[in-house]
Amino acid sequence: MQYTWNNSKENVTVKRFLANRGVSHRLLSQVKKGNGRVLVNGKRVLLTDRVLGVEEVTLCLPPENNQDVSADYEKIEILFEDKNWLVVNKPAGLTSVPGPSDRAKTLVNRVKGYLIDNHAEDLVPHVITRLDRFTSGVVLIAKNRLAQGLINKQVEEKKINKLYLAVVEGKLPSKHGVIEQPIGREDNQIRRAVLANGQYAKTEYWVVSENKDASLIRVKLHTGRTHQIRVHFEYCGHPLFGDKLYGGEMGRKISRQALHANLVEYTDPFDGTAREVSVIPPTDFLELCRTLGLEFPVSEQSN
Repeated sequence: MQYTWNNSKENVTVKRFLANRGVSHRLLSQVKKGNGRVLVNGKRVLLTDRVLGVEEVTLCLPPENNQDVSADYEKIEILFEDKNWLVVNKPAGLTSVPGPSDRAKTLVNRVKGYLIDNHAEDLVPHVITRLDRFTSGVVLIAKNRLAQGLINKQVEEKKINKLYLAVVEGKLPSKHGVIEQPIGREDNQIRRAVLANGQYAKTEYWVVSENKDASLIRVKLHTGRTHQIRVHFEYCGHPLFGDKLYGGEMGRKISRQALHANLVEYTDPFDGTAREVSVIPPTDFLELCRTLGLEFPVSEQSN
């Protein structure tokens, strides 16, 4: 792939020019080693050369592929796509990225199959907003390493807004609240818990619908700890329905944790466009709300 910036004022090295536009140190190191090239007004230059006055600076990167990641041609539900980004609706039960327990049937494998079908040059999907296997909803994916590098600043500064919907047991003490409790791993197990020596974690919530038995809530993560929403609400005595690992009530209309990534909001670092992508929960989540007598807003269903 290649991308071009126009320079009008800066008098800096090519390396500094690209770094000022968010190109990562890692990517610049790859270019320095020959894995890519930079053109100024169409002429190849070194990173140590200078950009002077009104010039076009073009970063050229070779096609990306990882032969160790196989392609899966199962369909994906696309919510938004352009040349740099793919936003998809991940179904519950699908692992986000390949790992020891699944290397061939994950979301990444499916996206690679989709990219191959569409004759893409870059075949390494970079998952920006990863979800647990049994959490459904919106996932943001960078279609190339430049896009991944440019959006990393938003990730690090927690400027990507992620909103979830969850159904928890009981009635919460207030319509809006913030849970700030440290989270850590329990005895090297998969389960996490609120622990004094854990990592800082902050979860904010708003009640959408409630009764004495259950609450439908909207949740915002201010930090990104493993199982954060599930751990925080279990700690507060309101575990998610269907969440066996954290003591949630089973036997209802849902066989996994009642958690759905409803919305992702980010700024496209290429052109500064603010973008918001949302999707309603799947049938099992909506059916759970219905059987519990929770009202799912009509406005949400039209997203």
